[in-house]
Amino acid sequence: MKYRRLGKTNLKVSVVGIGTWQFGEEWGKTFMQEEVDAMFDKGRELGINLVDTAECYGDHLSESLVGQAIRRDRSKWIVATKFGHKFDGFMQRQELWTAKDVLKQLEDSLKALRTDYLDIYQFHSGKNEWFDNEDLWNTLRKQVQAGKIRHLGDSLSPSDNVHQVQQAHQFGIEVMQIYYNRISRKPETTVFPLCIQENLGVLTRVPLASGLLSGKYKPGAQFPDDDVRHNQKDIDARLREVEEIRQKEVPPGVDMAQWALAWCLQHPAVTCVIPGCKSAAQVESNARAADLPMVKENHPQVWK
Repeated sequence: MKYRRLGKTNLKVSVVGIGTWQFGEEWGKTFMQEEVDAMFDKGRELGINLVDTAECYGDHLSESLVGQAIRRDRSKWIVATKFGHKFDGFMQRQELWTAKDVLKQLEDSLKALRTDYLDIYQFHSGKNEWFDNEDLWNTLRKQVQAGKIRHLGDSLSPSDNVHQVQQAHQFGIEVMQIYYNRISRKPETTVFPLCIQENLGVLTRVPLASGLLSGKYKPGAQFPDDDVRHNQKDIDARLREVEEIRQKEVPPGVDMAQWALAWCLQHPAVTCVIPGCKSAAQVESNARAADLPMVKENHPQVWK
């Protein structure tokens, strides 16, 4: 495993983390605790130390599964979670952004994760009108001072939301989570230059394009009704694009999913990718992306 400095936080993070939306039962599978434990056991073995989750991944369900899995060595993990959306059924969310609401979410997340502090607490893909709330950020900074939060972050939406990146310093935000992959490249010309300029750590979510860049699916693939990808209107067009990328860009003999993760990691703004996983074998495959030559040792954020 390789490690990088997460921007101005000075946290030493593995270049591959573990994303956990799938644990909230919106990706066509219900997970048992023993399955999640096995994934984190494999992550430990391979040097992964960052996990990203959210309060709305199954009404703290994902957080609860993660909290139990890392309970015995909590201090060795960098735990990132999010606030702003309350789970209200399959792919349904209630948005709650007042300081009072967020404090309640914070306490519920700490309880679910079985911890007394969060390493990164992230504004979860909210509109600018909710983001530009001095009372909210003042309240969160007090929680930083109290030791319940180590660092503040922003899970950016849309992926080219320049306004929120520009305001990061004002609100004490040190980490940006950004939707970025080989077929979704808007951040390269919009927010990535700002992140580099402001020394913001960057976590890239959906680096495998919801599994489309895994190499497992061909044009015409169908997804079940309980899978978040079921109703994506452009799914076939994206799969055709992926097939072209596989043929023209992925070196012979290289696993496409590993290549797609390494492709993200070669950008100078990116600190860590946070792909989801459904098994210990997928955790291992994701981790192997760090071994590809594309993941340079001389990256600007490489840990010294």
